[in-house]
Order: sequence, then structure tokens, then C-alpha cells
Amino acid sequence: MSSRNKLLIRPVFLAALLCGAASCRPPAAAVAPAPAPADIESAQWLEGVLGEISGERALRLAGEFAGLGPKVAGTPEAEAAAGWLAARFADAGAVADMEVFSDAAPAGETVFRNVVARVPAASGGGGAEGLLLFAAHYDTKSGIPGFVGANDSASGVAVLLELARAFAAHPLPGTEVRLACLDGEECAVQYGPRDGLHGSRRWAADLEAAGELPRVRAFFLLDMVGDADFTPTLPRNCTPALLSRAFEAARAEGVRGRVSLSPGPVLDDHVPFFERGVPSLDLIDFEYGSAPGLNDYWHTAEDTVDKLSADSLALAARLALRIACGQR
Repeated sequence: MSSRNKLLIRPVFLAALLCGAASCRPPAAAVAPAPAPADIESAQWLEGVLGEISGERALRLAGEFAGLGPKVAGTPEAEAAAGWLAARFADAGAVADMEVFSDAAPAGETVFRNVVARVPAASGGGGAEGLLLFAAHYDTKSGIPGFVGANDSASGVAVLLELARAFAAHPLPGTEVRLACLDGEECAVQYGPRDGLHGSRRWAADLEAAGELPRVRAFFLLDMVGDADFTPTLPRNCTPALLSRAFEAARAEGVRGRVSLSPGPVLDDHVPFFERGVPSLDLIDFEYGSAPGLNDYWHTAEDTVDKLSADSLALAARLALRIACGQR
């Protein structure tokens, strides 16, 4: 299996991506109009929710989750990890459901568990209720001795828990938030219809079957977001408007120079939603190694908590919140 399997993608996306290439660039600076009362309210909400984020707490949670050891999909260790996640969501003030399902896999029919937390919309929002989705995978790659996935699973999980805490303290008027820790992102042999992306494919299909996709304002994926040298490279197979908002959010955080557009598309858990027309963004830093531009820690026993940074985890959460705030 290629060591670049997260970068494999079907060519069907490329034509659509080229059509939206211009809007992927950061927008030109403009004079902002005087804020309307609704804008002021939104700014106050954003400051409040950003204030809930703690990089130190996220790093501690990432360390605890990585400390559970490998979490290969379909194993008792993965089941125990799902229970840990449900308990931590409850600690954060969100109610989590364990969505258990079986799916065909290279080793045969396998049991997977998505852990989905919900934060209801704030009361009194009025109007039709929208839905914001956030996700990260929690399973670890099989067949790698000593691999605990500190960055490639635990970092995204830790940021989701921080987001759950923030949204529970500051619910969005008119918008429900769901945060999913997805199982089975990693492929066992090679990505395909029966290998990899099991949790995201199932979650997207369930939401579609329930008629809820029209409510979804955006889907945000957090993957490999804890590297001490956090330099997100956003895949081209994301919604152009959200890519633009990501650059705006990075500018607001003072890190515009650290966020760039990937040279190509990425196969990841956002794809089942992107394929269904849901506005989607994959916040990922695929350069994770011993020197800038390298990826030699990925899928090795070197992916350990000492490579993570509280500042990076906090920044990932803050970027996600700033991007999502514009989707109200």
C-alpha cells in the first residue's frame, strides 16, 4: 500500500475544482461596513465561544486518548475507546449516542462504532433550524507495531471535545451542532468501497436517509491537527466558499502565512459529504515529520504525544469556530 494513501482521490472531482479555483484564493481586502446589530451579536457570541477553548486541556485529552493504545476498528480496544469518548462528551456537556453498525471489510463483516454528540440550538433562535457537523476519526491504522495515533486520530478527537465544551456553553441560535468521532477511516489494505471511510460513509448515508442533509450548513473535518509545527494544507476537494473562509479565519488569528492550499485533492472523511453536495472542509496538516515538508512520523510508532502542541490544538479549534461562525 502506498504511504500516500490519504492523497488518493478519484479524478471526477478535478473538473469541478477547476471551475471554483478563483474563489479558493483569499479575498481582496475591503472596507467593512458599520456592523449591524446582528453582526454585533454574532461577534459577541464568537468572542464568548473562543474564550472556552483551552489548548492545555486539549493536549491532556489527546494524551489520555493516545494512552489507551491502538484502536484498530472492530477490536475490543476500539470499543473501549468509543466508550471513553462518550464519557468525555458527557463531561463536556454534550449528549452522545453510540451508533453501532456492521460493514463489509477486507477481513469480513466488521462492527464499527461512531460516537455522535449533539448540542441543541439555543432557545429563542426562531426560524428554521440548521445543522453544523464536525468530525474526526478515532481509529488507528492496523499492522503498525506501537502505533497509537497521537496526531493521526487523538489530536482531532481532542479538538472535537473542546468544540463540544465550547458549543455547550454557548449554543448557536437556530443551529444544532453535532460532533462525530468516526470509526474505520483507516483502510486495512487499500481504500475502496469496502475498505476505509466506513464511519463517514455510514454517517452521511444515515443523514441522507433521514432527510437531514438539506439542513446541513457545513461539514468540518479535523484530521492531524496537533503537530507542533501546525501548517494546514487545505485540500482542493473542499467547498470553495469554505476555503475562502478558512483563509479569512487564519488572517483573523494572525497565521495567514501558515495556511495554504494543497496542490491536489485528498481522500478523507469529508469526501462522502462533499460528494453529496454538502459544503465541506478538511482541516488537515499532512506535513508531519522530523523536518519541514516531511511526513515521516505519519503511520509510524513515532506518532506520539510529545510531537503535539497545546498551541496547535487551540489554533485548530479556533480556526474551526471562526470558519463555522460564518455558516450561521
